[in-house]
Amino acid sequence: MGKEADHINREEQLSALIDSYQHLVFSICYKMTADYFASEDLTQETFLSAYKHLKDFDGKHEKAWLCRIATNKCLDYMQSAGRRNIPTEDIGIEENMGRGQIYENTPEHACLEEEVRKTLLARCKSLKPPYDEIAKAYYYDELDVGEIAERRGMKIKTVQTQVYRARSMLRRLYGKEKGA
Repeated sequence: MGKEADHINREEQLSALIDSYQHLVFSICYKMTADYFASEDLTQETFLSAYKHLKDFDGKHEKAWLCRIATNKCLDYMQSAGRRNIPTEDIGIEENMGRGQIYENTPEHACLEEEVRKTLLARCKSLKPPYDEIAKAYYYDELDVGEIAERRGMKIKTVQTQVYRARSMLRRLYGKEKGA
């Protein structure tokens, strides 16, 4: 019974960490990768890693601990993505700016961020109902599944399924653009 109680306690700890830090971890991942879908995956990987190592964690500075895990996951992702990508002329610029750094205070960054958000909103709206509203709420408004379920009077599992399907539809839309 001790192992089962420990397992339940770890699940409760993980649930509390997710509730408290989900948006923070996602924003770290997004700022480092500039890719919504990769950021979502990396956020899940961060919490999965945290869950696996909860028994070794002393419980202090949980915010810093999760931020470190997220940062390491992003660095690993970017390093492996760098090996998969074909070099372009932009690489020289990125190396001069410093690897992994994003300069958020530049007008270019602000303009790009606005353009990415406009494109995302347009893509979300182009989905068929109910996925259009679910995608907008989850990806554009950055609401978590629980908030969406509460606002729409739906079950969390239903919202999770709709987010998963909307994500698949958005990936196809973004994939068509890259292929064009």
